[in-house]
Amino acid sequence: MQFRCPDAETTHRAARALGAAVSARPGHGLVLALSGPLGAGKTLFVKGLAAGLGLDPDLVSSPTFVIVNEYRADAACLVHADLYRLERPDELDDTGFVDLLVPGAVVAVEWADRFPEALPRDRLEVRLERDPGDEGSRTLAASATGKSSRELLEAWSRDLGALVSL
Repeated sequence: MQFRCPDAETTHRAARALGAAVSARPGHGLVLALSGPLGAGKTLFVKGLAAGLGLDPDLVSSPTFVIVNEYRADAACLVHADLYRLERPDELDDTGFVDLLVPGAVVAVEWADRFPEALPRDRLEVRLERDPGDEGSRTLAASATGKSSRELLEAWSRDLGALVSL
């Protein structure tokens, strides 16, 4: 599926809708594989996801230098990883990243396309691209790689109708 977001606020709202769709499915979790060039809005998207999960989006920051951040509030927990600085798959073991991929967890991975083999087979993949000639506009291309992520993508896409144009 492909979605066009005319501005950063719409991108944030689209991600918030995804977080709400995840929250509506207790115990299912999500591994979100985010890709796109620098400045495409991956961290902005995770901020929206956090808001939809009931977390404070202002606490979310890019984990580029720390590799993994974890955000918790009440029953919600979001793990936010950034693989940009990693060069080899064995470095994932050193960070404890693999230990975070447990059933029911909500894990957002920026630069996931660097090590796709380290991710679970069932995941939601979102590629963000800035639209040429329109600084604030983005295109989100979303795909599911398994049964659970496919069900989540269907629920999310139903909620996006009022937020973004195709």
